[in-house]
Amino acid sequence: MKLQTIEQMDLTNKRVLIRVDFNVPLQDGKVSDDTRIVSALPTIRYILKQKGTSVVVMSHFGRPKGTKNIEFSMAPIAERFSELLDQEIILAKDVIGDVVSEQVKSLLPGQILLLENVRFYKEEEKNDPEFAKTLASYGDVYINDAFGTAHRAHASTEGVAHFLPSAAGFLIEKEVKFFAPLLENPDKPFVAIIGGSKVSSKISVLESLLNNCSSIVIAGGMAYTFLKVLGHSIGKSLLEEDYIEVASSFLAKAKEKGVEVILPLDHIGAKEFSDKATPIVIDSVDIPDDVIGMDIGSLTIKKIDEVLKTAKSIVWNGPMGVFEFDSFANGTKTVAQMVASCKGVTVVGGGDSVAAVNKFGFADKIDHVSTGGGASLEFLEGKELPGIKALEK
Repeated sequence: MKLQTIEQMDLTNKRVLIRVDFNVPLQDGKVSDDTRIVSALPTIRYILKQKGTSVVVMSHFGRPKGTKNIEFSMAPIAERFSELLDQEIILAKDVIGDVVSEQVKSLLPGQILLLENVRFYKEEEKNDPEFAKTLASYGDVYINDAFGTAHRAHASTEGVAHFLPSAAGFLIEKEVKFFAPLLENPDKPFVAIIGGSKVSSKISVLESLLNNCSSIVIAGGMAYTFLKVLGHSIGKSLLEEDYIEVASSFLAKAKEKGVEVILPLDHIGAKEFSDKATPIVIDSVDIPDDVIGMDIGSLTIKKIDEVLKTAKSIVWNGPMGVFEFDSFANGTKTVAQMVASCKGVTVVGGGDSVAAVNKFGFADKIDHVSTGGGASLEFLEGKELPGIKALEK
């Protein structure tokens, strides 16, 4: 995969149209987690350092479903963006229209205009060519730095690239730099740790990883379906009946390819799914009939540790248990710590596992923590991401 990158473009005296992912959480009308804004700053600062440049920034926020809803205005995001960049951010009156066009034309070198929420228009998610063409008219060149939406073929992520010279920003460049080798030619042993609640949402990733992995750790709620396939009792734990055959087929393929699949050897369970539930230590693979599996136990942690110690590449997507409940967070926390201390290349993707490394304070010890949940998952599945495909040379 050869991307056209921002440093290969001449931005001198250009108005730069950039797509970012500023879809951030708010609390009491203020940005409560500015990670995604911070992630886009290196690219924006680089653009502003080039002679005579001005910047038009596009992003979505929430799900306004193609209508202008003040609840999803970019205003509070513009405020935090301004504070972080330490300069004025001009908030556009709309996304398209004569007033916005005039605001764009009046931009001076060094100035930044943030468009209103691009999803105020249904044409955005429909990737309407005329809407994309209008957005493209706001810039001389287009930079995409929104990895979190790169798996969506929308007007501001894919459509615009057909009308302007286009390139990847530093964030997308970094995401591709870490994810592409995992699919193409990873340093081995390559270990994948796949957690989360459902087999249905991760089976495509698991199938894809069979091509390059040495070992695959399967944990979280999805593990119980695999344990059921192997004839173990799983109590009241999560089970996807419809995916028993799929799980069985996957285990057969892994055996055929010589890929070691590591499933929980023991568990921390509870009588009810609650943060107030009393943890029950289960020192075996089998779970009593009246108990729900909530986390991995110490034997499983020890086995994962043995595998990670020799790994040269690790990708982690999905928690080991119900880490949101403190009593059942140990498995996820310990695995986060082990991944952080690994000497090989470490990549963490997916909303919950990213939340976990941030929550437990290990993010700065991971080689790459992805900014895209769905995008990182689809990348690992080997799918073509439209927003990135549009930037290839």
